[in-house]
Parts: sequence; C-alpha cells; structure tokens
Amino acid sequence: MDAAQRRENILRILRESGEPVSASAIAAKVHVSRQIVVGDVALLRASGAEIQATPRGYLLQGTAGDAEGRTLYTIACCHDREHLAEELYTVVDNGGALLDVIVEHPVYGQIAGKLHIFSRYDANVFLDKLAKNNAEPLCNLTGNLHLHTLACRTEGEYQRILEELDKKGFLLRR
Repeated sequence: MDAAQRRENILRILRESGEPVSASAIAAKVHVSRQIVVGDVALLRASGAEIQATPRGYLLQGTAGDAEGRTLYTIACCHDREHLAEELYTVVDNGGALLDVIVEHPVYGQIAGKLHIFSRYDANVFLDKLAKNNAEPLCNLTGNLHLHTLACRTEGEYQRILEELDKKGFLLRR
C-alpha cells in the first residue's frame, strides 16, 4: 500500500468509527508506526480533511462522535484543579458535552484544547491522561479562568447545566 492509499484508509477508519480512534490503533490497522499516522493526519488536515485531535484520539468532523445535531454554547468558568472533575461531571451528568477549553494567554492570545467529553468515561480518560503525563490543565495559565464550548440537545439541558455550575460556584456570571 502506498502513502496515498494509507491516508485513504485512515479516513475510512475515522469515518466508520463514529468515535475517537488513537494514532496507535490506526497504526496497528494500517501496519505503520504511530509517528507515520501522526504525519499522515497532518497531511490530511493540510489537504482539507476536518480531523480533530481529542484526548481519546482522532475524530472526523461529521461522524457520530462529534456534536452534530446539538446547539453550541460558550460559557466562562473559574475553579481550581481540585474541582476539575466535578466541573466535567456536572456538564455530562446533565446531558451536555464539553467540546473544548479556551484560555486567553498574554503572549499567544487565545489557546484552545479539544476535549470532546460526552460522558463520565470520556472525562475519566481525560483526567487520567492529565495525571499520567503530569500535565496541568490550560486554565492554570490564566488563574483558573477559562471558557468551554458546550454542545447541548435542548435549551433546557443548557439551562440545567448553567444552574448546576452556578450552584457550585464554577460559572462566571456578568
């Protein structure tokens, strides 16, 4: 299989999956190293493929694992690392999804990290990755102030999430 065929196979794998697929899992399916897959994904993105990197792996925009069919909202939150899990669980337990985290950096401007957290399982994978990599959440760069893009099925779901985050003191209100 040549490089072009391999990249087509990567797109097919992502299209058929419906959920994030790790570079290692793709590499095993196309019989190359993880690093080759990372390079292939970069080339696919450069050619216009809408591939997102999430904590659980790559996701092709428009597949079942993305926020298609949901309304997007942006919220502002502030809490310390100790309350990160509680924030994530509050959103997903009330039916929403956290698509990203955004911070305003004094040098780089806006920095966003893809989350794609739709469930407690996704939240736990993210939290485990932070712990295993001894990594700090992006909000640590901004004194814990950060934005999230939420995906919700209904306005009621969104309002319930706001109410719960506000009760816990995580929501930044005007």
